[in-house]
Amino acid sequence: DTMRRVVRQSKFRHVFGQAVKNDQCYDDIRVSRVTWDSSFCAVNPRFVAIIVDASGGGAFLVLPLHKTGRIDKSYPTVCGHTGPVLDIDWCPHNDQVIASGSEDCTVMVWQIPENGLTLSLTEPVVVLEGHSKRVGIVAWHPTARNVLLSAGCDNAIIIWNVGTGEALINLDDMHADMIYNVSWNRNGSLICTASKDKKVRIIDPRKQEIVAEKEKTHEGARPMRAIFLADGNIFTTGFSRMSERQLALWNPKNMEEPIALHEMDTSNGVLLPFYDPDTNIIYLCGKGDSSIRYFEITDESPYVHYLNTFSSKEPQRGMGFMPKRGLDVNKCEIARFFKLHERKCEPIIMTVPRKSDLFQDDLYPDTAGPEAALEAEEWFEGKNADPLLISLKHGYIPGKNRDLKVVKKNILDNKPAANKKSDLINAPKKAADASNAQNEAKLDEILKELKSIKDTITNQDERISKLEQQMAKIAD
Repeated sequence: DTMRRVVRQSKFRHVFGQAVKNDQCYDDIRVSRVTWDSSFCAVNPRFVAIIVDASGGGAFLVLPLHKTGRIDKSYPTVCGHTGPVLDIDWCPHNDQVIASGSEDCTVMVWQIPENGLTLSLTEPVVVLEGHSKRVGIVAWHPTARNVLLSAGCDNAIIIWNVGTGEALINLDDMHADMIYNVSWNRNGSLICTASKDKKVRIIDPRKQEIVAEKEKTHEGARPMRAIFLADGNIFTTGFSRMSERQLALWNPKNMEEPIALHEMDTSNGVLLPFYDPDTNIIYLCGKGDSSIRYFEITDESPYVHYLNTFSSKEPQRGMGFMPKRGLDVNKCEIARFFKLHERKCEPIIMTVPRKSDLFQDDLYPDTAGPEAALEAEEWFEGKNADPLLISLKHGYIPGKNRDLKVVKKNILDNKPAANKKSDLINAPKKAADASNAQNEAKLDEILKELKSIKDTITNQDERISKLEQQMAKIAD
């Protein structure tokens, strides 16, 4: 077996990581110090977003990728939350739309201007209210437009139609304990969750039922993670009873025993897995570690093959993972990480060494593009669709994104704009007719005011012409 492992053929055996030069980092950023195990960073082919320390509320930075170097303290932020931001996620179908979950119990969805922020953004496109405790996880649906999942410390998972601002699915009785993470499968028909009760659950969100679950996936008490792989298997990270870090591979159709289980080390940072479905490589970034380990998943024993480790001196506070379409295919770049230090964000580039300058189609199979395969309504009605793939042969040129329009169908619509943010959170939801009446009253008020201003103007006009006549007489 060891012989076979030594000579195992893989084009990814020599993948190597390299941090960029100092002038290509983003410097002087006060990375959030909230104790929460999310990645604190989200990237796409246009922007890098980083959760930062904010006094008296929650904020995150959104920087165009090319805006490297020192970031001014007065650089505008996205700062509409009244409590610290815990998680952010870019919409896979619109590179200018990002969702954020916060300790203030709300989820907010933001539209970032095409060239980045020139002023701080305080008004989200939509505020999604439904959680009773802080919201620690937000995750967009991989193939349906405007479908967003959020999970909170109320142990509830809510799936929203962002286009209408409605909560359409509420899974609030499936988890007895805190939810550590949620992952969609490839076509978004299932989710898997890892929870503090040491269970991994596979859930059909539209049928609102648990399809499979595994107790004591990892015996240790520290946080676990579970993610779906492209073939439908599940990859987990966690801790053994002896507090060693473990990784495991599971078949959802038979969760009795793992397909593979590996002990790693005794470090205590939670392992955040980042997965590339095109190459079947998993990168493990431990919070507080200074390394990224990567593994290739195959269907031959031992199934999870260690490839290599990228090491650096500084520990990581968080990590962003670039979607495939944001990579430089001419340099055989197969992954790019955005590593958060205490005061900066440092891109790390993973490449496969190749001599040729030609496009390497074995490294870049067609990958998920930015077009949604389904509309939200179709998905909620029960349709499934795989991601729509694009070729990266000539690189990826970001197209024009359509603006996110929210057409509300429910009673959250008619909130008077004057409400302070704190009111929004505590505002009891009024019945629809009450708010309609309110709107009509408001309209009357405005009409009255308009009329009185117009009357005033007419009177003033008359007065002016009288005075002008008097002046003319005196002048004569």
